[in-house]
Amino acid sequence: MTKYIIRRILQMIPVLIGATFLIFAMVFALPGDPTEGKCGERPCSPAYVEKFRAEHNLNDPLLVQYGKYMGKLVQGDLGTNFYGMPVAEDLSSRYAITAKLALIAIAFEIVIGLVAGVLAGIRKGKFIDNLVMVSTLVAISIPSFVIGSTLQYLLGVRLRWFPVTAANDPTLYDLVLPGFVLGSLSIAYVARLMRTNLVENLRADYVRTAISKGLTRQRAIGLHAMRNSMIPVVTFLGADFGSLLGGAIVTERIFNIRGVGGYIFTGIHNRDGIAVVSAVTMLVFVFLIVNLLIDLLYGLLDPRISHD
Repeated sequence: MTKYIIRRILQMIPVLIGATFLIFAMVFALPGDPTEGKCGERPCSPAYVEKFRAEHNLNDPLLVQYGKYMGKLVQGDLGTNFYGMPVAEDLSSRYAITAKLALIAIAFEIVIGLVAGVLAGIRKGKFIDNLVMVSTLVAISIPSFVIGSTLQYLLGVRLRWFPVTAANDPTLYDLVLPGFVLGSLSIAYVARLMRTNLVENLRADYVRTAISKGLTRQRAIGLHAMRNSMIPVVTFLGADFGSLLGGAIVTERIFNIRGVGGYIFTGIHNRDGIAVVSAVTMLVFVFLIVNLLIDLLYGLLDPRISHD
């Protein structure tokens, strides 16, 4: 196990470097002048532009800029954005908010998605199965911004069950409705994925053998069929967590949440390369760590999977 973890961590290094370089190259290839709007409605003076470009290494070739950035990154310095603020300071609070939002969304996916998928799988062809399949199809068909705006109006404005917008330092209650909206699409996918795998495993020989040897159907489902059905679902949840962290832009803007999604959007709009690259680099790092944990979890779900 220890050798496997070390090997996976070493594999993360070239992935992180490659992803960071691609992000860096794409962001700094965006058209436009980052000094636009820095001096109000008037164009900035040549002296200011020259000083700005020198401070942020914009006059250097791309590889030189990237080398300087990575030199700071390996020391734990995420750089300074184009407004003179340390990126790490900006991201510290925003990542905490987005992480809580993503965890709430994952919790909804696990609770609602798994329960719906299991009920649909064991009651295949019955009313609950048809209800789950139709409702998940509706959820997949509706864009997240429509779901968010509708629930914000109904549950926030009309019924006043949840805050319409989140505070600058939101509580978990402030993030419940945004978290459900963020995870709504994935809830449908988890339910369908769980249902499909459970139906397939219930027809497998090992389940019929377990039942024929005296094991009750409930225990055969719980001990055998569900554990094997969970592996694709866990894989999806691991990949989805990284997507939720970076894909919360729409939800954060609907509920006025000061998270990473809004920070990346603002950085792209202002062509603030260091801010965008550092934020996305941290997303990539979190995504790699989560996937490592998911791979280790496989061994607990299926003892046949060994990491030795």
